[in-house]
Amino acid sequence: MKFNTLFLTCLKALVRNPMRAALTVLGIVIGIAAVVAIMEIGEGSKKQVADKFSSMGTNVVTVSGASVSTAGVSSGMGGRASLYATDATALMKDCPEFVKAASPVVRASGQVIVGNLNWSPRSIMGGNEHYLTIEGWKVARGRAFTDKQVDEASRVCLIGNTIAKELYADTEPIGQDIRIKDVVFTVIGVLETKGADGMGNDQDDCIILPWTSIRTRLMGASGTATIMKGGAANSGLSVSSTSTFPTSGVNFYPGCDLQPYSNAPHPLRTRTVDSIAVQVADGKDPSAAMDAMTPVLRRQHELEPGVLDDFTLRDRSQFVKMMTDTTSTISSLLISVAMISLVVGGVGIMNIMMVSVTERTREIGLRMAVGARPRDIMWQFLLEAVLLCTIGGFIGIAVGRIASYLVSMQMGWPVSVSVPAMVLSVTVAAVIGIVFGWYPAWKGSRLDPIDALRHE
Repeated sequence: MKFNTLFLTCLKALVRNPMRAALTVLGIVIGIAAVVAIMEIGEGSKKQVADKFSSMGTNVVTVSGASVSTAGVSSGMGGRASLYATDATALMKDCPEFVKAASPVVRASGQVIVGNLNWSPRSIMGGNEHYLTIEGWKVARGRAFTDKQVDEASRVCLIGNTIAKELYADTEPIGQDIRIKDVVFTVIGVLETKGADGMGNDQDDCIILPWTSIRTRLMGASGTATIMKGGAANSGLSVSSTSTFPTSGVNFYPGCDLQPYSNAPHPLRTRTVDSIAVQVADGKDPSAAMDAMTPVLRRQHELEPGVLDDFTLRDRSQFVKMMTDTTSTISSLLISVAMISLVVGGVGIMNIMMVSVTERTREIGLRMAVGARPRDIMWQFLLEAVLLCTIGGFIGIAVGRIASYLVSMQMGWPVSVSVPAMVLSVTVAAVIGIVFGWYPAWKGSRLDPIDALRHE
């Protein structure tokens, strides 16, 4: 029997009982719609997670100081001040294949004041001219600071959208002053809104400055650094190292330290930085990049063979992968539950096909009597089952798309159109038709023509 003839025969058989065919298809429609909707919501959730973490900087490796133990108490990662600004320069110079950009990172905290308003930002960060690119920041208004301003420790800063709203309200902050820990800075840019990060923290509640400005202007003198006045050494203060209370050679009225208010270049009071943010080159594996960076950092720190590293490397994308894997696991669990409804729909297909074979026993006998072969009978009923499931699959895709759209509109959940989900749904529907329709078709093809013609 030709396929087109067989196909038309199957359609006529299904049209004879439209209500029964519709109810049979309904089980497949529900199952396919559930699978499509869940897969689209799951894909949307994974994309949202990836977008959230990409706003924190993509393909980034963080270099932190190692831990230090004092009286048996470990400080944890970053407890040892072992990183230097020159390390970032060395990584860019010696690992050009893996390192796209690197920036020293320093952190500060404190109150900021504008006029009669004050605010305590969630973060005050410092970096070089590459820092914004590495961390995925874009400037909405104004401009970013330059490498020259980093070298000069200029009193400039960029503020997040939250800072702009809280301290400047409806006024334009560009060019305005902002006081950070009693040092006046000029706002040269407002950052684009990022919103909350993956942990729910407000990323826009931040101020970004040149890292040198934080070290020289906000951190104060450290160690035995020389106090500077207007960019020149103030040698008026000298203290005897052998006398607890010096009585001579002391200038009791030294000049005011003008360094926080000068725009002239200043030597750093400390060369150490809190961490180094490294952007891995496009297409490169962060693990391979960390392997390449390790010997460079060891050489920079003059570590002998066998000496433990005084730094720690962390791949930020590992956390992103963990979150997306968690979302995928939840989606897979929900899809497995939805598949149960497909199996139930398949059982309904088998049940209806068994009923159909019983009702059409005389028809089967008549077809065999006029020359139909057993395989023709088998193909007829098998095609009917596959046709029912395939029709249900296409309708289920449409219903699933509508359901995911309504969920997105009403509940605000992210959805992403999944073509693989649609292809998989139709394929699964056809397979279900074959699996659950095979036995009724086989049973119909095994009927004896004489007994079939006698059937009442």
